[in-house]
Amino acid sequence: MHGWSGDSNTWQGWTEQFRESEWLWQSTERGYGDIPASTPRWVHTSEKDCYQRRVVIAHSLGLHIIKSEVLEKATDIVLLGSFSKFIPNGVESRYLKTALKGMQKQLGTPAEVKMLKNFLHKACHPQAVNTVPPGPITKGLSFEGHIKLQADLELLIQTHKLPSSLPTQARVLIVQGEEDSIVLPSTRNSLREDLNKHLENAPTNWNIARAGHLLLVPGLSKRVKNWLETYS
Repeated sequence: MHGWSGDSNTWQGWTEQFRESEWLWQSTERGYGDIPASTPRWVHTSEKDCYQRRVVIAHSLGLHIIKSEVLEKATDIVLLGSFSKFIPNGVESRYLKTALKGMQKQLGTPAEVKMLKNFLHKACHPQAVNTVPPGPITKGLSFEGHIKLQADLELLIQTHKLPSSLPTQARVLIVQGEEDSIVLPSTRNSLREDLNKHLENAPTNWNIARAGHLLLVPGLSKRVKNWLETYS
């Protein structure tokens, strides 16, 4: 599940990597741009479904917009640049709330394009924008997608805990970029703390040096796949 303002093209490299190893891959699509919205369903491949691995890979807000009936049946969950609550407690919250409200006011105005492109630059940092596939921000929002983008920004502001459908017995990997310009360090810490309290077994944590919010680092999909295939 991609994050706010993204689309399923995010997973181009991941799809190829997993399918080469005979994983069944399905990309969820929110439908902000020119790709129709879609929600995958778990596929029952054999009568031994009790042994089936069902993996959710979610980026950023994707954890909060994926359907609960999908998330609740996951055996493994990979969280990329994710959060339980986006706005932290403490002195940082006032600044962040003001910035997000400013983004809301600019949506639907002549300032929208510049605001969204600035967001994309921050999400890509420290890598360049041209390292990501074209998406809704660069190609344009659909009418329906524009409404969803506004609603999902409000959802982001209102996030305050883990989704209730996140299974407590799931095996969880947290991947965070040390140079993330979107999710604050205190917010990243809160995710780890909340998951430690929620899960039956502590999550695995990876902090990736020289990586930002979009985690544009070579070999990450292969490394994640190896983690999933090394089940302990």
